[in-house]
Amino acid sequence: MDCKKPISAIRLFFLAMTCFFCVVSVIGQSKNERNQIQKSYNKEQLRSLIFQFEKEQLSKDTQMKKLLAGKGWKQVEKTSDGTFVELNDVGDDGTPLFYATLNSPSSEVSRANSLYTNGALELGLNGTGMQVGVWDAGTALESHQEFDVRAFNGDQSESVSSHATLVTGTIISSGMKPKAKGVAFGAEAFTHDWTRDKIEVAQAAAAGLLLSNHSYGIKSDRVPDWYFGAYIRVSQDWDKIMYNAPYYLMVSAAGNAQKSFDNEAPIFGKTADGFDLLLGFTTSKNALTIAGANTKIDNRGELKEASVTTYSSLGPVDDGRIKPDLAGDGSTVLSTSSKSNSSYETSVGTSMAAPGVTGSLLLLQQYHSELFGNYMKAATLKGLVLHTADDVGSKGPDYKMGWGVINTKRAAEVLQDKDYRTYMEETRLSQGDTLIYEFKASGDLPLMASISWTDPEGEYVNRGELNSTTRALVNDLDIRIFKDGTAYLPWKLNPNRANDAATKGDNLVDPYERIEIENAKGNYTIVITHKGQLKNGIQDVALAVSGVQVSNCSTEVPDRIELTSFDEESAMLGWAESEDTLFEVQYKASGAASWEIEYVYENNLTLEELEMDTEYQVRIRSICTENKVSDFSDEYQFWFNGRDTEVIGYETFSFDEPLEISVYPNPATNYITVDAALSNDAVYSVVTSSGFVAKQGSATEKINVADLASGLYILVVQDYAGIKSSKFYKN
Repeated sequence: MDCKKPISAIRLFFLAMTCFFCVVSVIGQSKNERNQIQKSYNKEQLRSLIFQFEKEQLSKDTQMKKLLAGKGWKQVEKTSDGTFVELNDVGDDGTPLFYATLNSPSSEVSRANSLYTNGALELGLNGTGMQVGVWDAGTALESHQEFDVRAFNGDQSESVSSHATLVTGTIISSGMKPKAKGVAFGAEAFTHDWTRDKIEVAQAAAAGLLLSNHSYGIKSDRVPDWYFGAYIRVSQDWDKIMYNAPYYLMVSAAGNAQKSFDNEAPIFGKTADGFDLLLGFTTSKNALTIAGANTKIDNRGELKEASVTTYSSLGPVDDGRIKPDLAGDGSTVLSTSSKSNSSYETSVGTSMAAPGVTGSLLLLQQYHSELFGNYMKAATLKGLVLHTADDVGSKGPDYKMGWGVINTKRAAEVLQDKDYRTYMEETRLSQGDTLIYEFKASGDLPLMASISWTDPEGEYVNRGELNSTTRALVNDLDIRIFKDGTAYLPWKLNPNRANDAATKGDNLVDPYERIEIENAKGNYTIVITHKGQLKNGIQDVALAVSGVQVSNCSTEVPDRIELTSFDEESAMLGWAESEDTLFEVQYKASGAASWEIEYVYENNLTLEELEMDTEYQVRIRSICTENKVSDFSDEYQFWFNGRDTEVIGYETFSFDEPLEISVYPNPATNYITVDAALSNDAVYSVVTSSGFVAKQGSATEKINVADLASGLYILVVQDYAGIKSSKFYKN
């Protein structure tokens, strides 16, 4: 059901004057997280931008009323193929801009399922505690059984849209019907009517919104040819929002016009080739524009085949930037319908590809927060998924699927390996600066380095020039890699030869650059510079590097543990040395319920205040990062008796079956139980994702987890048959 109830322009203006940021103030995760996001924002600039959009909206409303009356058009219509169309804007040249939904009647394609409980990475992620914004032809049906109480009407619109319900379900459906399960099935969605999209998004971004999905665009058969690929006022406005709210990222569908023949004067080729069809905010520099892909994924989550769908709108944009940026699942997707609280529909199109990507990005933000205690800036998140996408077809990017098919699993692995085998940094380039980094190639993977930045809005706005090549890029940053006098350059594309494979050279147009070196060996120097003057004198930039040896740390289990000396109150332990490795040493008197824990970088530790005539147990593990941790060593035992201390050696047992455990329920709310054959002496430790012990005790009883914060944990169980661990998620 699609219905509209108009809101008067006077009332909208009054709302704007009384409250700039109140419309969606609940968006932006927790209050502390919103504060963390907002502290880097210039609120005055955002306030001014929102006020500007409000004034323009009043003017556009007047223009649209005159057009509707003069032409005898309907403001809202539903076409025979189910597309929802509405006059929603007027171009600077007076062209009426009709917004249209982009379905043509996901988690496996994006590999987001690798991040779930029992997924390949076993991270227990599902989006719980995260919020996403959805703007569409109306709001989603909040009462649908798949949404529980996790879908909200973000702008009090009375328009319930089937398309918005489909899109929202692709992101957050809980999976009551398993095949309709959303990518981030524990997240909350705030859905909105598209009528005031720029204003509401600016308000939400100012309040801490991280991501929004836009599976609609300008209807391609109702604009002059110069609009295709052009950087217009709409493109500029969205870039302004993202530049002024640098944690916010817009995700938009590329469109389904490939076979429309709507652009009779493309920048490359003939109309039938399907190039140069992107419109409106899909040509923004800072957003992610998503193409639709047909894919074949094996049971290990590896991409075997991929091609752009026959409907997905192709780039380039007129200045030659790489658009679309990325591809998602554009095949037939089952999702929620607004016909009833238990109805479902299937749909194809970039409308479904975009929310699949949005849900994956939400999981990556959740994972980064769990690992490092904060969220990525939008440029970092965007750079991460472009850095890790599955390359498709010819090497490098193209104008059909951008950098390839999103690979959420690989992106999560880059986060896991941070400061171990990958390097990520959010930094700042000031006028005249040069940033220099030295790395040693790991030797087993290609060396890849990329930079991503949220660029200031373009200064040139096209108002009627066909295929204008004027660059939208404002701050032109450069990345280069050097080794033994050889300079390695980034990928780039040529819009005048849009069907050609990517080449390497000086990229003058994209706010993302990536360099790849196959069979890299030895040491390399990465240099980041800029051309000309930086607007505002500075530019934040995100660097991602993979295929390098950032640390010499080893996750080998520590061995050669021995007592090197002892006196009346203490004993010194030693073990094999390992460079750049943090060691966790746990020790206790035999029979004690809990372990004493010490952390050292040296390969020795003095155990203080030991009790006489007492048997002690020691175990040690290596920690390289918060996510690269070895198993514990076998337990080393000694009988402490001052200078008469005796070494017992390593604890050894003989069992027919190794220790195997599982945890239920998972996810857990109040208690978990260990499912295993355990002795009465079995003990457990609940370990955080950063490697610290949250609680310990007997593993034969129910374990109370009600007092733990929501997140991913590792349950470590020790018994005579050995040590085993299992991950669980606390709701």
